[in-house]
Amino acid sequence: MARGKIRLAIICSEFNSEITGRMLKSAMLHAKKLGAEVKVVCRVPGAYEIPFATDRLLSQKGIDAAVALGTVIKGETKHDEAITAAICKSLLDISLSRKKPIGLGISGPGITWGQAKARIGDYARRSVEAAIRMANSG
Repeated sequence: MARGKIRLAIICSEFNSEITGRMLKSAMLHAKKLGAEVKVVCRVPGAYEIPFATDRLLSQKGIDAAVALGTVIKGETKHDEAITAAICKSLLDISLSRKKPIGLGISGPGITWGQAKARIGDYARRSVEAAIRMANSG
């Protein structure tokens, strides 16, 4: 797969922007620290739109890997579980079909607002590290 400097696309949900905006900043700083180049940042309305944007960006030759950032907060129904399951399955399918890694930085399901805020840096850093490691593994 990729050799040298990894070229990343970061796709970030705007929904719950108090959290996701900080996730994006943390991910970009961590990518720079690890020597990766963030080629494009794509903001989408919500987490559900992340797979579509990710597929489109990974179709480009200048992108080696992607990082998906979002948070799906627990509500009064199981909506968070359904949405998160659909997103994760879609991202896995995209990664396998494009043969390019996607770092999963989506917190949820079952996460509270406070838990999501407390884990901003963890999800962002781990998703960047996973994308870079997998891009370098081939």
